[in-house]
Amino acid sequence: MTTAPLIPQQMEIVRRPGARPFPPRVSAFTRPYWDALAEGRLMTSCCGGCGRLSFPPKPVCRECWSEVVVWRDLQPTAMLYSYTRLHIVPGAFRADAPYDIGIVDLADGVRLMCRILPGARELRPDMPVSMLTLKYDDGPLLAARPSR
Repeated sequence: MTTAPLIPQQMEIVRRPGARPFPPRVSAFTRPYWDALAEGRLMTSCCGGCGRLSFPPKPVCRECWSEVVVWRDLQPTAMLYSYTRLHIVPGAFRADAPYDIGIVDLADGVRLMCRILPGARELRPDMPVSMLTLKYDDGPLLAARPSR
């Protein structure tokens, strides 16, 4: 019996005018992640030896130290683990304050931190969230929003 390859789910892309408040450093290794995110796809590195996922993407497995890395698409569904609302923020983020930052657990088993956009419901731990791309003029950032 063969299994069908994972078809990546398209994430919502939310346009944001202007530049990212604090642009990330993009390297030759992380370029596939940023290119996929700009297209509304979520992906990360996966160890070709033991199969462990790494987020953010890493060129070496933190479990078995293998340098054999492949790229894998992730499903953009998650559960909110925890969050905090920031009122006092660095100058680069002043125009956005207050805003929420959360820790989310992706359905694929990856835990990550990202911006949480307002939704129709009040935030609470263990609520489902959907991952999305914030597309600024100079590139993308990852965010989440309560699922509808």
